[in-house]
Amino acid sequence: MRSRAAHLAQDVVDAGATTGRSLGRDFAPILIVAVLLAFLPINYHDSRSMMTVIITGLLFAAYAIAFNVIFGSTAQLFLCVGALAGIGGFSAAMLSERAGVPMLVCILIAGVLAGLVGGLLSWVAVSRSLDVIFTGVVTLAFSLSFQSIILGRRDLTGGETGMVIDAGSDTVLDGKVGAYYVFLGLVVAYLVLYRVLQRSHIGWAFRALRDDEVAAELAGVDVTRYRVYAALIGSAMLGVAGAVFAFHRGFIGPSTYAFGDVDVRVLVMLVFGGIGSLLAPVLGAVVFTILDEALISLAQLRVVLYGIVIVALFLGFRRGVIPTLESVFSRWRNGDDGTAVESGFVTDD
Repeated sequence: MRSRAAHLAQDVVDAGATTGRSLGRDFAPILIVAVLLAFLPINYHDSRSMMTVIITGLLFAAYAIAFNVIFGSTAQLFLCVGALAGIGGFSAAMLSERAGVPMLVCILIAGVLAGLVGGLLSWVAVSRSLDVIFTGVVTLAFSLSFQSIILGRRDLTGGETGMVIDAGSDTVLDGKVGAYYVFLGLVVAYLVLYRVLQRSHIGWAFRALRDDEVAAELAGVDVTRYRVYAALIGSAMLGVAGAVFAFHRGFIGPSTYAFGDVDVRVLVMLVFGGIGSLLAPVLGAVVFTILDEALISLAQLRVVLYGIVIVALFLGFRRGVIPTLESVFSRWRNGDDGTAVESGFVTDD
């Protein structure tokens, strides 16, 4: 009896150790990214312009992580990233400036509103059995409608002149260094949430839907429920990020969340790193923030070069840079035996 009890106890210890190693492996990349980025202001804290660029990069990383929850997890092409972030930004601004609601409460409400809208869009797409392309068309139409509302309701949004927001002027969001760490915390929190979702039963359902929706449905996965879950979570994350940025910037207008300024960049950033990969949004945001800043002095030529980079990206790295490099590295390590090797660093499975 004692021997059996000892074996059971040892099994529990071994299981706990395995779980601990798994947790360490899964969350180590997030810790590494957080530590590396935490020291970035040391070199640039005296440059207001560079801090603005870096903060914008973190904002787009947060946007891309949220979009990865929706598109990377369940293949729902939401071409309304800017609109959902704008719902968060404008609702938080109006609640704060018009009704005097505390800033943190405004941010939470902004996330809830954006999440509900995203969930509704997902429910419509699933209930109408819309595929990826038609989902993109519907959400793009919503994005354009949102821009029209922003321009049309001058009494609420300020129209073309935008809105001035004073609520964040006396907070940590007012300073560049303080705001940087707020956005870094937001990015790290989003990465942790994304990893937690991956490790949960919801993440398994997401992957099943992304890989083969018909097979997932036959296996008992509720397609509608889990797609709406992904849209709710990702859209709420977009709303929170949009609201935090509104309070940091102190001014928002139609161009702040415009399709061409937000959605296109977020989609390219995510595809660059690899759709469905943990660190793809961060890698894409870093690379394209640097590229965007390097090309800013080239005026119209910058647009041409940016287009060439995008075309090269889609032709040469259809799976994204991270998955492609991992595949090459795995083949190099395996030699000729063809055995798959997972890095455990950014892969989902």
